[in-house]
Amino acid sequence: MIILVMGFPGSGKTYLAERLKAKLSCAYYNADYVRRFSNDFDFSLKGRLLQADRMRKLAVAELEKSSIVICDFICPTRRTREIFKPDMLIWLDTVKESSYNDTNEMFEPPKKSECDYIIRTKNGEYFSDVIAHHILNGESNAPSNILHA
Repeated sequence: MIILVMGFPGSGKTYLAERLKAKLSCAYYNADYVRRFSNDFDFSLKGRLLQADRMRKLAVAELEKSSIVICDFICPTRRTREIFKPDMLIWLDTVKESSYNDTNEMFEPPKKSECDYIIRTKNGEYFSDVIAHHILNGESNAPSNILHA
């Protein structure tokens, strides 16, 4: 299972993803680390499409060793999400805009129907417990996929 934790910068993606990783004992890729490793800081639409493809390839390769892979990155457009193809999408809808105008201009929120979870308040410890519980117990998602603490 490939899990995408997405949202604006500062929404709590990394905080939630790191806690989920610990609770699920799984692989984890952070987009900032991958960009630094790749020495690629192109945040144009083309660069973001390349990053979505790069993150997908890392996640798929990791599935050979781990049954769950978590990736956290902004994934700002419908096309980047189509390229990444997550099995589970967690949208942190906790920040309505970022300090990066280019990100704000291109950001296309996912449709509610595309999300397994929409988180609207920052509380990564709590939400990581809820989501990990659902995954470990084979539940597809919460009774209501919009989570508030």
